Amino acid sequence: PAEVHAFCADALAHRADLDYDIDGVVVKVDSFAQQDELGFTARAPRWAIAFKFPPEEKQTVLREIRIQVGRTGVLTPVAEFDPVMVSGSTIARATLHNEDEVHRKDVRVGDTIVVHKAGDVIPEVVGPVLDKRPEGALPWQMPATCPACGSPVVHEEGEVAYRCVSIDCPAQVKERLAHWVSRGCMDIDGVGDELIDKLIEAGLVRDVADFYQLSVDDLAGLDTGRTYLKDDKRRGVRAGDPIPVGATIAQKVVDELVKSKAQPLSRVLFALGIRHVGKSVAEVIARRFLTLDALVVANADEIAAVDGVGPKIAASVKQFFGVPENLAVLERLRVAGLTLEEDLSGEAARAAEEMGVAEELVAAQPLAGLTFVLTGTLERRTRDEAGAALKALGAKVTGSVSKKTSYVVAGPGAGSKLAKAESLGVSVLNEEQLEHVLATGEIL
Repeated sequence: PAEVHAFCADALAHRADLDYDIDGVVVKVDSFAQQDELGFTARAPRWAIAFKFPPEEKQTVLREIRIQVGRTGVLTPVAEFDPVMVSGSTIARATLHNEDEVHRKDVRVGDTIVVHKAGDVIPEVVGPVLDKRPEGALPWQMPATCPACGSPVVHEEGEVAYRCVSIDCPAQVKERLAHWVSRGCMDIDGVGDELIDKLIEAGLVRDVADFYQLSVDDLAGLDTGRTYLKDDKRRGVRAGDPIPVGATIAQKVVDELVKSKAQPLSRVLFALGIRHVGKSVAEVIARRFLTLDALVVANADEIAAVDGVGPKIAASVKQFFGVPENLAVLERLRVAGLTLEEDLSGEAARAAEEMGVAEELVAAQPLAGLTFVLTGTLERRTRDEAGAALKALGAKVTGSVSKKTSYVVAGPGAGSKLAKAESLGVSVLNEEQLEHVLATGEIL
């Protein structure tokens, strides 16, 4: 109706007059009975809609396009410009995502650019003001080497991203270290972001192999980042003095590091952060090659032949092992005492204990050859736990429904995946049927 449009236009015109920030107007059907009749989609009510205000735009000058290197080695161009107030806060930088985006927008150093906040939150460069472009402004190009470590940059055919694949790259250090110690990887308890920051600052750790050179004394004297709140004459400290890690916690961390040396090859492969190699892929690769030495010398075709891998992942694995700095880190891990082998002898027992399924079923792999998709909310297990249990019995678990899907497990709140399964005629199981499958290895 015209009055709704008029209200939205008035709200937009006077948004700056309010004592608080708004980014739009929500229009609702003003009748509970009609709301009940209209109902909900999987994501939103049918009786309400949001009118989002166009973002506030400002002009500023682009001073530099700086490269930021992420944990996976992706080089991301970031625009740095003269600070400007937009939608209530000052912004001075915004991601340009990739080289193709820079060229599409044709922004150049020295340009006057238009910036806004996407969704009134995320700073974004809209584009250049061409009639203000200075003479001699040149198109921007991605560097051929990593600005952090000098290693050659890799650009795979068909992809927009440029990457540094050196495990020794300092720009990737913290995120790689945090990934290594995380629960799904080497599971080293007690080593969090704060401790990693302190280890890097102290020059004690630069790559994952350095963890295994740490002593109790190295750790005990580190500053935790917190300070004493009051004087303690018995300890000889004053309020404001930094609190050290201490010998007790340091010993626990060292014990955790020693324990992690026994982690199987699959955990090590996942923890290394090889592109495209997640937990499941690392497991199937480790089961096929059993030792790191065998994997390193395998050719791309042999790796690609592993079920669930394929040429793209195989190329990424070979690329990783083709970097001398990566091999040097792996050799130091070997010298430190890491197993670097996959022990299948106790796999059934371990999987049964971790996933809550019968050991004899794990050994028999009754679900081999079947593909499951999980959707909606499960009450007895999380979707990750249910997926892990299915995999322990030999099933393949994927995130999308296709004609190759054997079964979809649907809990409350299942949306588009359930609808697609029904349209394709894929069998759908509820949570009770899933638990029967996990208990018996048989489909009801």
